[in-house]
Amino acid sequence: MSKKNKKSNKGFFFSTDPDLEMNFDDDQEMETLPNEKQNLKVFIDRKKRKGKEVTLICGFEGDIEDLKELGKFLKSKCGVGGSVKDGEIIIQGNQRDKVMDLLHKEGYKKAKKAGGN
Repeated sequence: MSKKNKKSNKGFFFSTDPDLEMNFDDDQEMETLPNEKQNLKVFIDRKKRKGKEVTLICGFEGDIEDLKELGKFLKSKCGVGGSVKDGEIIIQGNQRDKVMDLLHKEGYKKAKKAGGN
């Protein structure tokens, strides 16, 4: 049989164990680290955005609701739009210095600038 005709079993596995329990609970709530222990990275990004700059905040460890709350706080203080996607906070425009000041005032002491400029 050629490689083209082989069916992919990617994502599946088989077991003969009758007591096997599968737990695919992706909605488990992570415990949010305290602000001073968060290793946040703040950088400017232009990729896949038609040349427009956005400020990305990455590295948040914790519950998605806490991440959304931080994103809402930063967007309101910067007076711009944005979103929270894939564990990242996206703030419209080049707001890196303002975001860094806000994060340090909120107790995120390990927040760092990343990506040059």
